Amino acid sequence: MKRILFLTLLIPSIILAQHKIKGVFYPAKDYNFALLYKVGPTISDYVTNAEIGEDGSFEFTLDSTATKGMYRLVYAVPQEDYNFDIMYNGEEDIELTFIAETGVDFLKSTDNKLLTSYTNSMSMVTQSIGNYYSQQSNDSIALHAIFKTQRETQTSFEEAAKGTMALDFIKANKPYIPEKIEDVNTYIQNLEKHYFDYVDFSKPTLQSSNFLEEKILNYVFGTSSKSEDEISKYKKNIDVVYSHLKVAPHKVQRILLFDLWQQMSDLGFESVSNYISENYLMDVAVALNDQELLHALILYKNISKGQVAPDFDIEIKEKEELITKKLTELEGAENYIITFWSSTCSHCLDEIPQLHTFIKAFPEGKVKVVAVGLEDEPYGWKNLTYDFPEFIHVYGEGKWDNEIGDAYGVTSTPAYFILDKDKKIAEKPIDFKALKAFFETDE
Repeated sequence: MKRILFLTLLIPSIILAQHKIKGVFYPAKDYNFALLYKVGPTISDYVTNAEIGEDGSFEFTLDSTATKGMYRLVYAVPQEDYNFDIMYNGEEDIELTFIAETGVDFLKSTDNKLLTSYTNSMSMVTQSIGNYYSQQSNDSIALHAIFKTQRETQTSFEEAAKGTMALDFIKANKPYIPEKIEDVNTYIQNLEKHYFDYVDFSKPTLQSSNFLEEKILNYVFGTSSKSEDEISKYKKNIDVVYSHLKVAPHKVQRILLFDLWQQMSDLGFESVSNYISENYLMDVAVALNDQELLHALILYKNISKGQVAPDFDIEIKEKEELITKKLTELEGAENYIITFWSSTCSHCLDEIPQLHTFIKAFPEGKVKVVAVGLEDEPYGWKNLTYDFPEFIHVYGEGKWDNEIGDAYGVTSTPAYFILDKDKKIAEKPIDFKALKAFFETDE
């Protein structure tokens, strides 16, 4: 009976065996909370959270439902910018420290410590290679020794990582290592050529981390050619990326391509963003029947600089008679400003009068303003239009549910679009100050 009782007490403790992820953030005053997610190739599941104490410490307790895999620790908002990945093998506790300037350092965890050690070791070898070439040394024996060390380091870590989650990352990080001595230009060309040789985009472990995203961004923005302009270089690099990425499931492709698309958009490279969507991302959206993404990509292209602005009807007075024309049919100005505003928007009531005063200073035929009032009802808007007689006014019925506003992707007011005489979008200033700068520079 005693043995049976002992087993009865022991079994629940085995089933409910718990591990911890704990650590310290420095400096403690900069951090308040920590969130933990279990990360898969296409989705992240919330696991738990913890307060970060006054001393910077935190602790997550993982029960038996926390399975082996990739986890992500979020320590600030926006969450997509302030996080780091953790490998959890389901068999041991994890301890770490985090300093914003230097990143995460694992004090306890076989997989994570092994990958960190590998990264540090290979970084030192890479630095030695950089020093050799920067010093323009002719000591081929020394360079051969460095490459030999690099090859042996890679092999030894792959051997040590067998049976661990770290192995996928160590293999994927394997660099190009020449078999014979190369001059610096040849070496750099080969580094670029063989950059993705060991990256397996079909590996779920890699898909469940930030690794593939960082690898892609480093390649697209980090490799260059003096003979190529920046835009052409990006497009060429994106083609290379997709030639390797296409083995991944469509959902993974969507995540990685959209991230690259967003990066280009944020940097103002609209033509590159549109290149990604037209050549790759739209096809992925179609394959996934992702109508929301398709709509967003088409809208973005339609209001990109250089595109003819989306057309709409305008009522204007000619010879004391109201007639309806299309935006594209307007004539008589070098530039057109389309502004979206509202009679209930405080920022609009500040900027729209400034815009009216500003354009009156231009000679006739220089600028025309089409002011679209996004409104729930016309009365307040109509009264205000008399204060701005220089504008062509358009009533945008439905406010945020208005065809014109939707066609221009307007989500806040005031919003501005500057068109050339052919109604092509020349600029999309973020505010009135940026609008003024456009015309002052143009002068």
